[in-house]
Amino acid sequence: MEILPGVAQIIGGIDFDPEALHAKYIEERDKRLEHGDRTYIRINDEFSHYSDDPYSSHDFARDPVFDEVKIALIGAGFGSLAMAAHLRKMGLDDFRIVDTASDVGGTWYWNRYPGAACDTESYVYVPMIEETGTTLQSKYAFQPEILAQANRIAGKYDLRRNALFQTAVTAVEWDEAIAKWTISTDRGDRFRAQFVIMANGPINKPKLPGIQGIHDYRGHTFHTCRWDYGYTGGDTTGGLTKLRDKRVGIIGTGATAVQCIPHLGEWAKELYVFQRTPCCVDLRINTPTDPEWWASLEPGWQWERMTNFNSVLEGYEDVEVDLVNDGWTKLYRKAMGPALKAAAQKLGRPLTSKERGQLLELYDYQNMNRIRAQVADIVKDDKTAEALKPWYRQFCKRPTFHESYLQTFNRPNVHLVDTNGNGVDRLTELGVVANGREYEIDCLIFSTGFESETSYVERAGYEVVGCGGRKLSEYWADGLRTFHGVAVDGFPNCYLIGRTQSGASLNLMFGITHQIKHISYILAQAEEKGAAMVEPTAEAVEAFLADFRANARNAERFWAECTPGFFNNEGNTKKKNGFFSDSYGGGARKFWDMLEAWRAEGSSVGLTFS
Repeated sequence: MEILPGVAQIIGGIDFDPEALHAKYIEERDKRLEHGDRTYIRINDEFSHYSDDPYSSHDFARDPVFDEVKIALIGAGFGSLAMAAHLRKMGLDDFRIVDTASDVGGTWYWNRYPGAACDTESYVYVPMIEETGTTLQSKYAFQPEILAQANRIAGKYDLRRNALFQTAVTAVEWDEAIAKWTISTDRGDRFRAQFVIMANGPINKPKLPGIQGIHDYRGHTFHTCRWDYGYTGGDTTGGLTKLRDKRVGIIGTGATAVQCIPHLGEWAKELYVFQRTPCCVDLRINTPTDPEWWASLEPGWQWERMTNFNSVLEGYEDVEVDLVNDGWTKLYRKAMGPALKAAAQKLGRPLTSKERGQLLELYDYQNMNRIRAQVADIVKDDKTAEALKPWYRQFCKRPTFHESYLQTFNRPNVHLVDTNGNGVDRLTELGVVANGREYEIDCLIFSTGFESETSYVERAGYEVVGCGGRKLSEYWADGLRTFHGVAVDGFPNCYLIGRTQSGASLNLMFGITHQIKHISYILAQAEEKGAAMVEPTAEAVEAFLADFRANARNAERFWAECTPGFFNNEGNTKKKNGFFSDSYGGGARKFWDMLEAWRAEGSSVGLTFS
């Protein structure tokens, strides 16, 4: 890399060779590509027990439902709960929540592995803190406290009334004769709703790795999102006492594994961590909530903090104070607007696009060098430390933060089995074969994540059939087509909450709150006009998509040079169903400002009411 003169003036001397580092990154990526894509097994049929609910004490036996509600909400996570609470406040009380779980909570109902916690500041992530009068115990809340907030919201707004739990939606079909949706479920329900709001969650279906011999292993197994405390003992805070005499293996080293491995390492007789690609782990400082600071907060503080957090991450120069001030914002301040603003000031002129790109790349190299040096400082064994060093740009994979993950590998009973990008070879009756060696274990834990590369309909688990029998799976075969990310032409009275062509933010609840505001506005307009049906026009969808595409960021080179992962479709950057494939390129603030201006204009341009 030839350092541009302007960049050299800004950054000064560097103590590394950028070209050699870039070559190292490509080499590490190619290791994964040489071994081919790791296939995944969808958890259904013979593997369905991996998704069974281990947290419910009983089955909700009931007769099928054949009634009618005004609004059906699919999902019982924070998106659906916040939407339902807002409906109550609007005076729209005739709604029903449907979810496969036995109660509310969504991801925080299912993910109860030891150490489960929010890795975004809980003051900006946990919804409706002010409305419920909640006091959080720490900057990064743990799962029990987050699930308690879901229950608190459900209780305050009476959201369990008329809900259908332990119930999976199997079909959503539009009946043109009566202008209503028919919702069918696996319990034989077949009820109607004027409006359907789908809040399925962006990554909600666990998956298993397609490893040779996965049927052969005879030891105990489970997925991290269905943790088996009957086998391990303990709870989300740890105390896995039943593992004292157990040899445990875990496949996967992503964000979930980073949180649960320290607890496994503390209690297991032997722990084998099978690693394909190391995770990027920085230090997290989790502090108790200061009671005086908490008491000093004024009404509206949480939305102000959420907005500030997003603006810092997007690099807006008008942000005077970083209210959250954590590892995320420090990272983004170094890699986004503030760093570029300081660079331009130093030059005394605006940066060219080439200078911006090269400067951000060099800043990334510097930061990842710091991360790798930190690994070497913490992990005592040199070979283990070297294997734990991530060799890729930081945002190729979800950055993680933890206090004790790296330290866990200093325990004598914890063994890192690095597969040099290949993954494990196969499973046997007794254990795992990796690098040609068999590791006999008593328990194998899959920390292998969730479906992200499949389509929206596949992840939802049901087909949506709109006007004229049009299937959503077919309409979206080449990618999402929405109006404002929340509505679809040909699918009247159907709304989306989640990562669906919207302004993406690291804090998912920030975007969801905006979506709720937008959907609520449309519903209020329908009530005011006495309309039975609301639908965007095909022309409005096309106009929205044209703007969406015009603002798309061309990051294909960046993603193509990353090691495979769920951020880049396991290395398939051309695929349209990726985690970031439908985020607004102009940024979250610009996107939501655009929708706010649309609402303020007042004429609901692009929608038809009838």
